[in-house]
Amino acid sequence: MELRDNILKTLPDEPGVYRYYDKDGTLLYVGKAKNLRKRVNSYFTKEQTGKARVLTGKIHKIETIVVANEYDALLLENSLIKQYKPRYNIMLKDDKTYPWLCLTNEHFPRIYPTRRKSDGKAAYFGPYASVRTMNVLLDLIHEIYPVRTCRFKLDSETVRLRKIPLCLEYQMKRCKGVCQGLQSEEEYLSDIVQVKNLVKGHIKPLLASLRSQMLYFSEKREFIKAQTVKERIELLQNYQSKSLVVSETLTNLDVITFVCKDEIYYFNFLHIEDGRIVQANTTEVKPRMDELSSELLSSMIVEFRLRYESNAPEIVTVEMPDVVPSGVNITLPKAGEKKALIELSGRNILSHISEKSKRAALVDPERHGKRIVTEVQKALAMSVAPVHIECFDNSNFQGDYAVAAMTVSRNGKLSKKDYRHFNIKTVDGADDFATMEEVIYRRYKHLLDEDSELPQLVIVDGGKGQLSAAYKSIVSLGLEKRITIIGIAKRLEEIYRVGDNIPLMLDKRSEALKHIQLLRDEVHRFGITHYRKRHLKGLVRTSLTDIKGIGDETAALLLKRFGSVKRVREASLQDLAAVVGRSKAGIIQAAFGVCYSQ
Repeated sequence: MELRDNILKTLPDEPGVYRYYDKDGTLLYVGKAKNLRKRVNSYFTKEQTGKARVLTGKIHKIETIVVANEYDALLLENSLIKQYKPRYNIMLKDDKTYPWLCLTNEHFPRIYPTRRKSDGKAAYFGPYASVRTMNVLLDLIHEIYPVRTCRFKLDSETVRLRKIPLCLEYQMKRCKGVCQGLQSEEEYLSDIVQVKNLVKGHIKPLLASLRSQMLYFSEKREFIKAQTVKERIELLQNYQSKSLVVSETLTNLDVITFVCKDEIYYFNFLHIEDGRIVQANTTEVKPRMDELSSELLSSMIVEFRLRYESNAPEIVTVEMPDVVPSGVNITLPKAGEKKALIELSGRNILSHISEKSKRAALVDPERHGKRIVTEVQKALAMSVAPVHIECFDNSNFQGDYAVAAMTVSRNGKLSKKDYRHFNIKTVDGADDFATMEEVIYRRYKHLLDEDSELPQLVIVDGGKGQLSAAYKSIVSLGLEKRITIIGIAKRLEEIYRVGDNIPLMLDKRSEALKHIQLLRDEVHRFGITHYRKRHLKGLVRTSLTDIKGIGDETAALLLKRFGSVKRVREASLQDLAAVVGRSKAGIIQAAFGVCYSQ
C-alpha cells in the first residue's frame, strides 16, 4: 500500500526502465516499458502468476530511468541486466568454449585466436563453431596480409631505434619487418583495415579493391607487385568458393530464430554477408518471470546485434518482436530463400540441443536417464514413471520357426542382461496375434509366480491387432491396472493405446518417441538374430543331416559356404570336396542322386 500510494501514482507516462529493489537494497529485477506508470502498476493490479507474486512481495523500492523511446529502453535494460545480473531477469547461458579472433588495439595491431573475451580495448570476431574453419581463415589472413604475430610492444620510438631483431616470420615472408621500419605504419594499418573486412565477410569489395591494385601496378609496369596481388586474389577466390554459400542474392541481414524446450528458449543467430554465413551462435535463455516469446525475442535481437556489432538493415525471424529497432526492417518469410534461412537456423538449434543431450548423457548418465523416463511419462500421460519398460516382437518364416524377443529399459537405459528369447509352443502357422498373446501371458505369468518386479510400461511392435492380443493376456492375469501397454506401428510411427480410436502422434524429435523407437529397433534386431539361428538349425536338421555320414557341423559348414541346400545339391564334386573332402562329397552327391565318375 505504501508503494502504491507513494511511488506508483507518481510514475511518469513515458518510456524508460524500471528497477525493483528489496529491503536490503539488492536489485531484484530490471524491466523496460513503453509507459512506465502503466507497466509498473500492472504488477500490482492484475492477477499475478506465482513468480510475479513472489517478486512483488519482496519489492521495497522502485527506481525509474526515462529515455527517448522504447528501443532506447530496451538497450538500457540489456546493459543493466549484463552489469548487475538481477535474480529475476532472464539468464543467458552462452557456450564460452567457442573460439574468437581477437584484433588488438595496439600501435601495430595483431590478430590471434582466443577462447576468452576480455573487456579491454580489442575487437572480437566470431565465435567460430569450427576451430578448423577459423584456422583456415587465419592462415589466409597471414598469406594475403603479412601482419605481425610477435607480442613485442611496438611504438614509433622502438621502430626508429630498431630495438627488436628480425625473426623467422620475416625470413618466411609472413611479416614485412614492421619492427625494423621495413614497412610503413600507414601501409600496415591499411592491411589491418582489409583484415577487418575479410573476417567480417566483406569479400566482394575486398576483391574489387585488389583487382584495382593489380591493374594499377600493371599499368605502372610493376609486374612483381601485380603478381603478388594476383596471388592474393586467387587465395581469396579459393577461400570464397569453399565457404558456405546460402544465397547468391541476399546480403547484410541477420537471421534470428528460437525453439522452446523444457522451459528453456534456444535462440540461434546467423549473420549473412554476400550470401555467406560469417557469424553464427546458439544461446540458451532461461526466463525468470513469465516473459512472452516476443519480449524475449526483442531482448535477444539487441543482445546479438550488440555482441556481434551488427548493423544489418534487415532481420529475418519467426514472429514480430515486442520492440523493433529503429531503421530495421523485420521480415517473417513464408517461402523462398529467406524461409530456407529460417529452416537452416532451426536445424542449428536442433543440432545444439542434440549435442547438449549427448554431452549430458556422457557426463551424467543417471540424470539423462531420468529425463528420458520423465519425457516418456509425459508423452503417454502415465500416472507413474516408467523406470522399467519391456518391448516385444515376433518373427517367423511362413509359420515355421516362430520366435519372439523381448528387450528391456531400466531408468532410461537399455538393460541387455534382461533381454529374453521365446520359442513359441502353442501356436501353429503364421498367427502374429496369437503368438503375441502367448508370449505376453507366459512372461507375466512367470513374473507373478516368482513374485518378481513388473514393468510399468509394455510396448508391442505392431498396431491395434497386436495390442489387443497382448492386452487380452494382461487382462486375463489381472494386470490391467498395474501395467500400461501400448503398440507402435512401423509405417507412421504412431502410438496405439488401449481404448483410443485415434493413434497418438508424438513429435518426431521428442526423446520419448526416440526411446520407444530404440527399444522397438533393438527388439527387432535381437529377435531376428535368434530367428536366423533357429531357422538355420532347422534347415540343417531337415535337409542335410538326414544323409547318413553327414553331421551338424559338416552341414553347417556346407550352408555357410554355399548359402542354401539347393546350391549344395547343384555343386560339383570338386567344389564340395574343397569344403568337406572327396569322400563326404561323394556321399552327398550319391544321396542327392547325382552320378559322377571316379
